[in-house]
Amino acid sequence: MSTVTFPDETYTLKAYVSSGGATTDFSVLEINFNKEKRKPKNIYWNYHEEKANIKWVDNDTVIINGHQLEVPSETYDFRRD
Repeated sequence: MSTVTFPDETYTLKAYVSSGGATTDFSVLEINFNKEKRKPKNIYWNYHEEKANIKWVDNDTVIINGHQLEVPSETYDFRRD
């Protein structure tokens, strides 16, 4: 769906839609670490979203479709909310 880099270029967020099977779809957002050697990490997983509205609050905070996260430690997963 989209790719957005943090203001200080520490992280890049990649949003995409993943098929969950015959009748479900999921919006997934992973964080990529630009300045560290780490594997990408899923930080956002929500049901039936076709767009990712990503807004940076500061270098450590992002709002994704109304859910505020401190990155890279916090995550949102609709199955656990």
